[in-house]
Amino acid sequence: MNHLIPLAKNIIDTNEVLPFSVYSSVKVQNILNVPITKPLLIFVLDGEKNLGNDSEIVCPSGNFVFLSNSPTINMRNIPQAHEYFAVLIDFDNEDFNTIQTTSTKPKKPQEYCMGEIDQILDKTLEQFLEWSAFAPKEIWSLRKRELLHTLYHLGYDIHSLLKTTSVADRLHPIIRSKLSEDIHTDTFCEQLAMSESTLRRKLKAEGTSLQDVKDQIKLGHGLHLIQTTNKPIGLIADECGYQSQSRFTDRFKLRFGITPSNLRKTRMPD
Repeated sequence: MNHLIPLAKNIIDTNEVLPFSVYSSVKVQNILNVPITKPLLIFVLDGEKNLGNDSEIVCPSGNFVFLSNSPTINMRNIPQAHEYFAVLIDFDNEDFNTIQTTSTKPKKPQEYCMGEIDQILDKTLEQFLEWSAFAPKEIWSLRKRELLHTLYHLGYDIHSLLKTTSVADRLHPIIRSKLSEDIHTDTFCEQLAMSESTLRRKLKAEGTSLQDVKDQIKLGHGLHLIQTTNKPIGLIADECGYQSQSRFTDRFKLRFGITPSNLRKTRMPD
């Protein structure tokens, strides 16, 4: 499995846009309230990942954890001999449609499933990484679905990770399409075909608000950029729609419990 780390590093060094991400650190990362807006498959290739308020989910090196979309989850990334290193792949609900289950009973939603990266998954992930270096974006979903089929045929109940699409979920692609802008409420109402009062009422029933959803997506994207790029924090703030770096930093720390600059330092050796 160690061969996957240099392979992933080489690919991300030579390609700007890929169907996967790499999160790595040389110091412990404690990040609170991380939004998982899509089902997220995490292969831990070095170090250990702890999830939950009291680190009740422990995913060591050589294992994967597949998370259902959820508003927030606490994460702790722990380097071991060398570093913490993980490959992350997110999925759309439509990616699960080609997997035919024989069960006629509705699946009880689960927050996650976890398992070992065996020889089959190791080879499947290796091929996925190599293919990513040259494959056009238009066919990314094909190989993502191949990963899902592999997990399903290895016996993992991945269908149980899917949740009913909420109103908040329907807002996500609208916000992502214009991250640097403050989208007016009328735009959301028009695209969702509902009045403002109905939109706010439905979001309240889901335990959230329009501003909360905006912050979730914008700060979540900022977190991703801090973890995967060396872009200046001021530029990241601008890309996420914050008018000043200080405002972005304040909101980032309030949500994640750490400033962008301190989080970035965990990726760098002393």
